[in-house]
Amino acid sequence: MADFQQSLRLQPEQLGSQFSPELLTFASTDELEPFRGVLGQERAVAALQFGVAMPRPGYNVFVMGEPGTGRFSFVRRYLKAEAKRQATPSDWLYVNNFDEPREPRALELTSGSAQTLMADVDQLIDNLLATFPAVFETPTFQQKKSAIDRAFNQRYDRALDVIEKLALEKDVALYRDSTNIAFTPMKDGKALDEADFAQLPEAERERFHDDIASLEESLNEELVGLPQWKRESSNQLRQLNEETITLALEPLLAPLSQKYAENAGVCAWLQGMQVNLLKTVVDQLVEDTRPDAQKRQGLVEYYSPSLVVGHAHDGGAPVVFESHPTYDNLFGRIEYSSDQGALYTSYRQLRPGALHRANGGFLILEAEKLLSEPFVWDALKRALHSRQLKMESPLAELGRLATVTLTPQVLPLQVKVVIVGARQIYYALQELDPDFQEMFRVLADFEEDIALSEDSLEQFAQLLKTRTSEEGMAPLTNDAVARLATYSARLAEHQGRLSARIGDLFQLVSEADFMRQLAGAALTDIGHIERALKAKATRTGRVSARILDDMLAGVILIDTAGAAMGKCNGLTVLEVGDSAFGVPARISATVYPGSSGIVDIEREVSLGQPIHSKGVMILTGYLGSRYAQEFPLEISASIALEQSYGYVDGDSASLGEVCTLISALSRTPLKQCFAITGSINQFGEVQAVGGVNEKIEGFFRLCEARGLSGEQGVIIPHANICNLMLDERVIQAVRTGLFNVYAVRTVDEALSLLVGEPAGAADECGVFPEGSVNARVVERLREIAEIDSDDEDDEEEGADKADKAAATAAAVESDRPARKARRLRR
Repeated sequence: MADFQQSLRLQPEQLGSQFSPELLTFASTDELEPFRGVLGQERAVAALQFGVAMPRPGYNVFVMGEPGTGRFSFVRRYLKAEAKRQATPSDWLYVNNFDEPREPRALELTSGSAQTLMADVDQLIDNLLATFPAVFETPTFQQKKSAIDRAFNQRYDRALDVIEKLALEKDVALYRDSTNIAFTPMKDGKALDEADFAQLPEAERERFHDDIASLEESLNEELVGLPQWKRESSNQLRQLNEETITLALEPLLAPLSQKYAENAGVCAWLQGMQVNLLKTVVDQLVEDTRPDAQKRQGLVEYYSPSLVVGHAHDGGAPVVFESHPTYDNLFGRIEYSSDQGALYTSYRQLRPGALHRANGGFLILEAEKLLSEPFVWDALKRALHSRQLKMESPLAELGRLATVTLTPQVLPLQVKVVIVGARQIYYALQELDPDFQEMFRVLADFEEDIALSEDSLEQFAQLLKTRTSEEGMAPLTNDAVARLATYSARLAEHQGRLSARIGDLFQLVSEADFMRQLAGAALTDIGHIERALKAKATRTGRVSARILDDMLAGVILIDTAGAAMGKCNGLTVLEVGDSAFGVPARISATVYPGSSGIVDIEREVSLGQPIHSKGVMILTGYLGSRYAQEFPLEISASIALEQSYGYVDGDSASLGEVCTLISALSRTPLKQCFAITGSINQFGEVQAVGGVNEKIEGFFRLCEARGLSGEQGVIIPHANICNLMLDERVIQAVRTGLFNVYAVRTVDEALSLLVGEPAGAADECGVFPEGSVNARVVERLREIAEIDSDDEDDEEEGADKADKAAATAAAVESDRPARKARRLRR
């Protein structure tokens, strides 16, 4: 048995891969070249390169991976480098639509031209203020205007002269002012007032009344064309104003039209501006009495373009990251102003979004934030499908926008969207959204760990050099780099791989650099790394320390010595915040006659998660195939993870559970100096589990606190040997023989270690050696099956007797009429 136990015991060199500084050819990272790529992500890099280069629509990119793998920083760095080689997209402006102000027009200009046009329009506005109303004060204009006024007045005066002559012939005077015309009787060349007129004879007064009435009719006949004269005069004045304005605008607008002659949209807008100025310049510049500053602001609000997006000339394609992808931040918004409680808006209050800024380039979004915002995902899909960028309020579609709004002209959209998200989000979108695959055809999948090689180790060191240089931290010694590589392998839980969670590694480097500063050292050495690790363990170790205290005090029942039936020490991993640590837990099993099967107490009380329940249910298949080939498996058993008060998931306890169940069946005690972890299948083969390092170290801490005896140890799956990256304290304890780590391939190997004797191998006929643990299990299961069979026989015999009695009673009852009939016949 000692040889068997020794064959399963792992050697210290199998418990971890400690990287030696001798593998590194530098004294410090200051000697290395920076590393600009992404460590060990060739597949993801190739996918990203393909997605960026593919010009067809629908080839947007979803970057999948876990946070901290460097996916976001690499995507941003690569896109910026690639964007510099691409053409700079056009500038876009919104301008007033003079025909329909509620539908602003969009102008497209070559890159770098938008600011120039805006400056030209600002200069035009200044020129308008300098030109008007001064142009209407020139002698030429005043003469022409006076001629028009004089012609109208002459026509009016000639009509009144005719009436005045008629009135004088009838001794009636004609009086006129700016607004009224009146007739007054005269006598002896003198106008009569009301008193004098009243003293006249009645016949004379009647004559005057008739003459005045006749004169008024004549006046009406002469002035019947007055409205026409007014219209003709107004038209002549308007035509004069337009001719004057046109002549004044010609030297102002002609240079702009010539400058932007190749841009049809700008030329059409300038023509519309000229026509509009003919209508508004008199009202806004000539007759408006406001100060020039207010006049200028009014012209700016009406004529100056509103910038949507502008680019530097030859600046390359834009790369935009929107950290808060709300609907407004992505698609832009229409702002409103309030005037005495009323809301109003104009094309000058259109605010662009991230899609406007990224148009013609790349837009980076985070999947978690994108999908948490209302309306955004569906709107983004519509925009990418239609390849049009429409600015509108999402509330308008719901009918909840209770004010007048704008409908800006849609812009053509040509953008490559790169979404960075977790794996579960990608798979959920693939399953639930049929449009997702059509819109995001390229997947860049970032690995969680990296295969270890000479090249990857050198790149690992170069990456540390790049990070420390960018963050202004001190260089690392080769000892420190070797320790960080060991830490990275621990994060990857593999002796031949490095973790791709670069974020966790850089966090440790930052904390070690702080330790270096406190120590006043020039370089970050291995001692600073160790102190940073110890400080973090102390910061996050309150819960694990409290649990260990409870175990030592007997509050949590865990034995590390002796033997007991139906009990063994399982190993679990508890995650609290950003820390994970191993915690031993007692597994117990009880067996009794019955047919209830194996009851998982955790599942019955809804604490066992599906994978844990699956592991327990596999035990039934293993027991039946292993021990119950000659009789039915009739058993009632219960298994529990003692003193667990939260949810339990994972099947890593199934190896310990089956050993505990066999112990209870065979009435064989299990050594409590061991803790065990592992998953099994229905054939009794032990399978790998996760968190094996934390589990081993959790039991080691308890044994160390109680005193290492040399018998204590942990049983793990043989498949987990490559995952061992144990703490140096554990390795040293194994090296000195104070602690042991065993690796098993089958349940029998684990059971033999726990009971201290061979479990017993079946012969060709499937019979176990007499007196072995497995033979005792078969014997106990047979006894339970026979007990259940006897109970069933007794139940069947009782049922047969009851059936016979019932049959006899029925026969007697049915015979009663016949006997009665015989009595009557007698």
